[in-house]
Amino acid sequence: MFNRMIVAMLPVIPKGIIHKVSRRYIAGDKLPDAIGTAARLDREENAWSTIDVLGEFVEERSVALRSKAESLDVLAAIKDQQLQGAAGLSLKPTSLGLGIDEDFGTDNIREVVARGRELGVFVNIDMENSPYTDATLRAFRKLREEGFTNVGVVIQAMLRRSEDDVRSLAEYKPTVRLCKGIYKESRTIAFGDREEVRANYRKLLRIMLDAGFHPAIATHDDPLIDDARALIKERGLKNDQYEFQMLLGVRENVRRRILADGHHLRVYVPFGEDWYGYSTRRLKENPEMAGMIAKAVLLGR
Repeated sequence: MFNRMIVAMLPVIPKGIIHKVSRRYIAGDKLPDAIGTAARLDREENAWSTIDVLGEFVEERSVALRSKAESLDVLAAIKDQQLQGAAGLSLKPTSLGLGIDEDFGTDNIREVVARGRELGVFVNIDMENSPYTDATLRAFRKLREEGFTNVGVVIQAMLRRSEDDVRSLAEYKPTVRLCKGIYKESRTIAFGDREEVRANYRKLLRIMLDAGFHPAIATHDDPLIDDARALIKERGLKNDQYEFQMLLGVRENVRRRILADGHHLRVYVPFGEDWYGYSTRRLKENPEMAGMIAKAVLLGR
């Protein structure tokens, strides 16, 4: 209850406090910070990464073009540091202009994915809130139909539509990050109960495996991790048929245990100066982290 109270107070908590707490799960402000984190994860834990340039919901074409340039810089840095097998790139579609104009945004995403293919880097298109679901899936389908195989997308288990979306993607046998979802959505389009979301997550994972997807099992939820591990064992899956994914700085002991058991795991590594929106969503999703804010306030650090 105390943690939830802290989360409810986020709008009035000084940004400096949130920034201090956010350092745990944001690599830093600059690209070298993210590349260094990816290299460390690869070297010390044999963990993969997907690097994300923070920023979303842009309203100006110039900002979207700048975001595209930053994403291209990430691809070049991954290549320069010879991290192609260990690191990929995640894209927020609205950061590349999908919310400004769908064709403009899709063209920007295509340019990044095409450069990724040239450099041998996988690019994942993130899923934002429901106003952008259809456009994001259209962009993904268009790229796959154009022959790009180095691109994936995200499905959110909280959305009631997601089973239909998964089935509609079956022909591509794609790599899909399956997450619960963190955006606030209407109960008419999203499950509101935690157990409903968990049940749909389990169902979607089975549909994906039945259809030959490469599922990226993105969750920090023990019941879902345990279910996935049991399912992997039951089906005798090889570790190149799936992967786990977790956020930087979240449940690191669980991450290391999954890796130690021989599973592939990819860490979501965000960086950039547009950290506030990402940080507050992470805190709302993980209320236990609210205690860190209280400590920072009380101890002045």
